[in-house]
Amino acid sequence: MVPNPPPGRSRGGAVLVAALTVDSLGNGLFLPLSLVFFLRTTDVELGPLGLLLTVANAVALPVPVWVGALVDRVGARPVVVAAQLAQAAGFLAHAHVTSAAGVLAAATVVAVGVRAFWSAVFTLVADHADGDPSGRSADAWFSLANGARTAGLAAGGLLTGVVVGDGRPGTYRAVALAAGAGFALAAVLIAVFVRAPGSRAGRAVAPAGGYRDLVRDRPFLALVVLNTVFALASLLLGLALPTVVQRHLLGPAWLTAAVLAGNAALVAALAAPVGARLPRHRRTRVVALAAALWTLWALALAVLGPAAAVPLAVALAAVTLLATAAELLHAPASTALASATAPPAARGRYLASFQYSFAVASLVAPAFFTTLFAVDAAAPWLALAVLTALAGAGTLRLERTLPSSAVDPRAGPGTGG
Repeated sequence: MVPNPPPGRSRGGAVLVAALTVDSLGNGLFLPLSLVFFLRTTDVELGPLGLLLTVANAVALPVPVWVGALVDRVGARPVVVAAQLAQAAGFLAHAHVTSAAGVLAAATVVAVGVRAFWSAVFTLVADHADGDPSGRSADAWFSLANGARTAGLAAGGLLTGVVVGDGRPGTYRAVALAAGAGFALAAVLIAVFVRAPGSRAGRAVAPAGGYRDLVRDRPFLALVVLNTVFALASLLLGLALPTVVQRHLLGPAWLTAAVLAGNAALVAALAAPVGARLPRHRRTRVVALAAALWTLWALALAVLGPAAAVPLAVALAAVTLLATAAELLHAPASTALASATAPPAARGRYLASFQYSFAVASLVAPAFFTTLFAVDAAAPWLALAVLTALAGAGTLRLERTLPSSAVDPRAGPGTGG
């Protein structure tokens, strides 16, 4: 692995974290709202609307491959700015859409912008960490990014409830316009205030081998495959909990919202202190510990049964703490591990490709849960427990093949695997 030369100074870290929050706020608001938004503001029927949104997301699937190469060529900041401007344009278009063609166009622009943003922003965070004058580690920065993302998603989810409760088409359009303005403002702030020169010097001296070298990097590909399991576990908390509470645990309607809000609040509040302590430990061991926590969480959900409201709330909150702790550990450690594994000249491609683990998990998660839950309420959790335990063991085995400087933040740069 080619060592990074001394980086330049970064600035605008607070703006970068705020931009992550804004992006997640928009996604947290519109991901659950997209169907009902177009149903309330257009004449498109539910069946065709679902197909149009599926096509829009399918069009965006190849975006990370292109974005990764572009980031390595021009840097992450202009790509992040362009992605946020694309989302701004897409959400502003939401307010004026009336036909099926308009729905497809607006949804596709947003989907491409979202995929491009998340394919580039972690490289920008890593570049910023390289040149951070405060000396804060990449693990700490990725932890802050995860906290900002979670806070934004949670706030967006709360706003969704308010908008749906109001129900007027004008309210939906006003929210779309506000979201578009927020994305545009975040793009301008990043363009003006954020500087992350970190790895650019490293890209100037390290030859880029393109995606062919990445495909030949079997330890990294194994890391992506293993992370797909962890992404699945992370997604299932929000995806499956409402159904589990309503149909299996027979809990009150408020319980799901309370548990998910508590999870989001803890992740947002504890991201910084947890991130500050992560560099003391091997990243593979941190990810493996997260896998163990997810395994225990899944096993606990497999045996949890109906109970009175208060005991059920206490039990479910305690169980969810396991998933919260797993997320706090996994998100920064796994991204820092992927970033540190990448050659400096190919960081954009590596981190963009790493995002495919989340894309695949988001496609698999609904069918994984619903198919197994139809067999037995415990089945999806037992299957997930097996998968996370195996993925945790697989992560530990990768220690011997990944660069030691990627595995252990305390190792010197450029040390071999």
